[in-house]
Amino acid sequence: MGGAVSAGEDNDELIDNLKEAQYIRSEPVECAFRAIDRADYYLDEFRDSAYKDLAWRHGNIHLSAPCIYSEVMEALDLQPGLSFLNLGSGTGYLSTMVGLILGYFGVNHGIELHADVIEYAYKKLDCFIKTSDSFDRFEFCEPSFVVGNCLEIAPESQQYDRVYCGAGVQKDHEDFMKNLLKVGGILVLPLEEKLTKITRTGLNSWDTKKIIAVSFAPLVLPKNRENSKPRTVTLPAMFEVRSLQDLARISIRRTLKIRVSGLWPLPQKVRESYPRGRRHLRPRRDQCDSTILNNHYMFMSRIFPSAIDDNNNQSESDDDEHFRGVCEQLDDEIGEGENGRRKEARIKEAPLNFLRESILSLPLPEPLKTYLLYYREK
Repeated sequence: MGGAVSAGEDNDELIDNLKEAQYIRSEPVECAFRAIDRADYYLDEFRDSAYKDLAWRHGNIHLSAPCIYSEVMEALDLQPGLSFLNLGSGTGYLSTMVGLILGYFGVNHGIELHADVIEYAYKKLDCFIKTSDSFDRFEFCEPSFVVGNCLEIAPESQQYDRVYCGAGVQKDHEDFMKNLLKVGGILVLPLEEKLTKITRTGLNSWDTKKIIAVSFAPLVLPKNRENSKPRTVTLPAMFEVRSLQDLARISIRRTLKIRVSGLWPLPQKVRESYPRGRRHLRPRRDQCDSTILNNHYMFMSRIFPSAIDDNNNQSESDDDEHFRGVCEQLDDEIGEGENGRRKEARIKEAPLNFLRESILSLPLPEPLKTYLLYYREK
């Protein structure tokens, strides 16, 4: 399924085509699509096909067509803090885009039938966290994946605000899917050859809307097991109490992002020079920031005060002088124009990842800087 829009030369051009065809209609969805390069989820030998509006499969690895993913993202009506369940999470491409909208305090779970695909998804997720500047521009809800058949989720399992199923669902399993939803929740699934949006309006009431015709491989039915209990899939815990260390990391990164937000382009549309015939505006990948970023700056010195000597008098070490120099350098580079925005020259050329550079420049032990960067090395 796919081919609804023209192929692009890169990820941004693919998104332009999806916008022009009205598959992408909202700014949060557009920014999520621009933030993650679809080609990063392809095997290297197939990257040349990444910007075609076509599905791709290699062995157990599968990606739906971009026009399908964009319709799914729009139909889910994602908001920060919601819980999301991806049935057939595959490479993690969709779950990662969803995580950019859910934010730090959302819930992002996926269930996938094939263990090798989950291994592939975690590899891609790790690469995204370590190498993509988009990870630092958004408040990211990291997905968690489990191996299993989604039809073996326990009936009394937790319910979610948003659910997507990436395989064809027959009418017999519709009620099972509906029961995964909270009241007010939205389920998007291919139901009888139609991408369908189901909203749970009450305990026993539903609103159903057909979106577009689709063709998906059907759900794999659980295997019958003689003389044994049915297998049940345990999903990750819905809400876990965060450690004080995690909350401190979130707070520090938020403050640092506010501090360096003037160096990153703000989430606004900027007119660029396009090839002939391209008249619409687009915020490119490097111009789509998290909505929490703004032009209000805070001094990092409030987070990391100067060292206190034994006599309770403040003393300035070499590290403090270095840190003060970093702050002053950032102050010099932040040019505030009208309404607190940067000078126009800053918009045209986005520098390197300032959040990571700022963290690496802080006078902190290396293990702590590694932790603040979310790097996974032990």
